[in-house]
Amino acid sequence: MMGFTPALQGKTALVTGSTSGIGLGIVEALAACGANVILNGFGDTAPAFTALARSGARVGFHGADLSKPEAILDLFAYADSEFSGIDVLVNNAGIQHVAMVDEFPPDRWDAILALNLTAVFHTTRLALPHMKARNWGRIINIASVHGQVASVGKAAYVAAKHGVLGLTKVTALETARLGVTCNAICPGWVLTPLVQEQVEARASRDQLDETDARDALLAEKQPSGDFVTTEQLGAAVMFLCSDAASQMRGSAWTIDGGWTSQ
Repeated sequence: MMGFTPALQGKTALVTGSTSGIGLGIVEALAACGANVILNGFGDTAPAFTALARSGARVGFHGADLSKPEAILDLFAYADSEFSGIDVLVNNAGIQHVAMVDEFPPDRWDAILALNLTAVFHTTRLALPHMKARNWGRIINIASVHGQVASVGKAAYVAAKHGVLGLTKVTALETARLGVTCNAICPGWVLTPLVQEQVEARASRDQLDETDARDALLAEKQPSGDFVTTEQLGAAVMFLCSDAASQMRGSAWTIDGGWTSQ
């Protein structure tokens, strides 16, 4: 019987944007299944290393700024020299800026496309040779419901996430006869630092306390009235790494509390 929980002993996973939030939740799930893990991101790494200490996994860190292609090359050189390559790639890093199209700062557009889309291309192209050589690999792109639907004020983010889904499909087709899969997960609202900023902005704008601002944010888009959790997303990644998901190729797995069902 095919397992729904992967055995990842001896394999190495890179999760971008993994020092906190969704990325850290995914890294913890991967480490719990036996993977060696490479953290990537900005800010204090101590909480992430503390969270992973109990797993017994080998943990590395590289602080590459993924908006810079040369930094991504350095990251993969580190993975090759210290971990003999990447078997599971989770593209999670992202940034956001909210403004109307005719008021959107061009530099913010460029920055969002560079990190949220172009970096996914670079990490994917660099991960594939190792995966192809071993005839096994998992590429999992953390897209968004905004890869499927739009919201006012999020032109660059929506464009980037739509692009991620397109890249996911092309990569899946190009590896369809191999033991390498590429899929995307499309979360709705998850209470990450990015979403917390939007909660605080709403609280300030509408003169609400933080709890009411969170409820208002959820009510506007997410019918369940609850945030998606990082643990749920980690479990979804585990399934996509398992043998049971070997024929999931190019899928966009929506976990959004009913957002896109409306």
